[in-house]
Amino acid sequence: MSERLFEAMIDANHRALAGDRDAGLHPADYDEELPLVALTCVDARLNALLPQALGVPPEQFIWLRNAGNIITGPLSSTMRSLALACAVKGGKEIVIIGHTDCQVGKTSALQLLDRFRALGIERHMLPDNLNEYFGIFASDRQNVMKATEIARSSPLIGPKVPVHGLLIEIDTGRLEWLVNGYQTLGAVPSALTQLAQTAESAFDALKPLAGFNLGEMKFPDTKIGEVATAVGNEILQRMQTASVAQAGPGQQPGAPSKVSAPVGFNLGELKVPPVKIGELIQTVGDELSQKLHRPTVIQGAQAKPSQPGAAPPKIPLPPPLRPKMHLRRDPK
Repeated sequence: MSERLFEAMIDANHRALAGDRDAGLHPADYDEELPLVALTCVDARLNALLPQALGVPPEQFIWLRNAGNIITGPLSSTMRSLALACAVKGGKEIVIIGHTDCQVGKTSALQLLDRFRALGIERHMLPDNLNEYFGIFASDRQNVMKATEIARSSPLIGPKVPVHGLLIEIDTGRLEWLVNGYQTLGAVPSALTQLAQTAESAFDALKPLAGFNLGEMKFPDTKIGEVATAVGNEILQRMQTASVAQAGPGQQPGAPSKVSAPVGFNLGELKVPPVKIGELIQTVGDELSQKLHRPTVIQGAQAKPSQPGAAPPKIPLPPPLRPKMHLRRDPK
């Protein structure tokens, strides 16, 4: 097999629109790249197009939807669903599929406020950061590219999982490949770079606590927040105490100095369940960031992605013809 899944998919889609009645895929040829996890808009017009326009059988198509196919951050609820679709349902590749004539993209913040008001929801009942919260966008292409970059930078998605970006023409079903997930495998995205830089800064700030160990700690599910607060207070107090004790003559407490690591810091014979480690680290990190007056890791990861290159040239569309791609189940 010389072509990968999306290479064959785009080729078959374009050939089907050009009138090739034999255009289609052999799903059995792509067992290692299926099932496919897709995030699309909730627009009902997509029901008649997907997954047929992709040439993927329904049983190999894990379909996730939200209004506008929007991803707001690398740890958002949408990313959680994408991650679980891969980890639990066995998704091998991810695709963000936008579509032309998206009504979410055509709705401005003022129009959105008017529509909420018509539903009895006043402005003071909505978040202050309206654009950020609802992910309002003006360009269907840019929205797909942004969502793809966020998904690629998310720590919830394995580095070997390709993340593609497609735009589907709502009237014809023609696919435009905006982001080639095979080419971005192994690339270091801008958001992930910021994450690493923030983590490095946090590590430098916590060097005086080299003896602190979380390996034998257990936190009840309902007490994670309280424990995080206690840990944050304890760490801050120890840092301040160590800084005062180690300050040299004429040196102000808190000024940079070489502080030896205190030993014997222990919170008991406790164990961390594997499924809670991520939640604990995130909570403790947020607490520490607030106390150290530093931006959190999540805020760094949600920084605006770099502007992608110029939009691909517009390809003239053939006469409206919905693709009817065959799923070739017969052996070649």
